[in-house]
This record gives sequence, C-alpha cells and structure tokens, in this order.
Amino acid sequence: MMKNKTSSPNYRMSAIATGILFLITHVTAIGAVFLYDPVLKNPHYIIEIHSDAQVILGALFDVILALAVIGTSVALFPIVKHWNEGIALGYVGLRTLEAVIIAVGVVPLLAIVTLHQHQPMTDGMDKLALITRGEALLSFHNWTFILGPGLVCGTNTVLMAYLMYTSRLVPRFIPILGLVGGPVIFSFSTIKMFGIQMPLWTEIVVIPIFAWELSLAIYLITRGFKHPLTVSDSGKQSNNELLVAV
Repeated sequence: MMKNKTSSPNYRMSAIATGILFLITHVTAIGAVFLYDPVLKNPHYIIEIHSDAQVILGALFDVILALAVIGTSVALFPIVKHWNEGIALGYVGLRTLEAVIIAVGVVPLLAIVTLHQHQPMTDGMDKLALITRGEALLSFHNWTFILGPGLVCGTNTVLMAYLMYTSRLVPRFIPILGLVGGPVIFSFSTIKMFGIQMPLWTEIVVIPIFAWELSLAIYLITRGFKHPLTVSDSGKQSNNELLVAV
C-alpha cells in the first residue's frame, strides 16, 4: 500500500503554486478581454489615429495566461499521477495545447497593431483594404478563442475534475463544478463554431467552469490537498462503486 504523502511540505507548496497559477489565469484572461475591447469592437480601429499600448498590454496578458495555463498542469501532475497517470498526462497535453492556441491567437492582434502603425502612409482605397485585412485577422483571433478557452479547456477541465473527484484531494463539490462546467463550455463553443447566434445572456454558461477554477485555487492556497484515500483504497472503492452500479 502506497504511503500517503499529501501532507508533506512539497505537496503543500505544490498546492499553493497550483492555486496561485489558477488565479493568475483568471486575472490575465479577464484583463486581456477588457484590454482588447477597442480592437475587438471597433471595425475601423486599424485606420484610426490612437495609441496601440492597450492592445499590446492585452497581448502581454495573454502570453502570461498561456504560461500560467501550462504551469497549472505541471504543478498538479506530480500529485494526481498517483491516481491515474494516463489522465494526468492527458491533462498536461491538453493544457499545453490550450496555451499554444491562446498564444497563436495573440499573433493576429499584434499584426493588426503593425498594420495600424503603418496606415498613415496609405490612401483611401488602401484603407478599405486595411479594414478587410483587419476583419480577417479578428476572425482568426476569434476562432482561436473558441478552440482554446472553449473546446480544449472544456475537455481538460473534465479530466482534472474527474481526477479530483475520484482522489478526494479536495471537497467533492469543487470537482462537481468542473464536471458540469467542462461539458457546458464545450457544447457552447461547439454551437458557436456553427455560427448559431445566441442571446448575450447565454454567456453565463462560463460561470460553472469559472467557479470550479476559482474555488479550487482558493481551497488549495488556504487548505492544501486533503488527506485522501491511498491509491490502493481509492482503486478498491472505485471498483466497489462500479460493482454496485452494475
């Protein structure tokens, strides 16, 4: 039987690091959305005269977000691998994919900044062409938002929530939020892929996944990992639950 090590100082530090990284993802993700507001909502942004500092700062936020997203998976892996290493590895891979897509989504916005900085040298016809290019670049960014923070995030959320639920490393109400939020955000993003228009209020579907990550972060920072069942006992319990279900 494997010895329970979740109370060791290293595990406590891993819990704190994981919680802080999750909080960083929230701060940077929300911050980037507000900072991108001028370019995302103004189709003529690329030909108007104004500073690009706000958009560049938003891009920096997204880069930090991508690094923190990877960091959460790396910090959690040494702990959760004891319950299911395959799923733990899948989580690392999917979080890395999510981070890459986020980083790729920064490039078209920075390209808009570059085109905007050179637009004073263009005439009227060229400005119309600039607007068209800007709209295409914005569409590129919007697709990465659907794929990364949408589909991929929804999938990796289910994986980690499942591991947290079965391992009992945190109170079970926390992973339940993830088990609900992951499929919901995945479904919502799938609907958006097909261009189906939905009312603005439907954006509340992000609440469960937001609550999952925020509650997990706060719990890990303040309490750390619980003293869960050992791997052997956890496996026995899962088998017993399966037999009961059958």
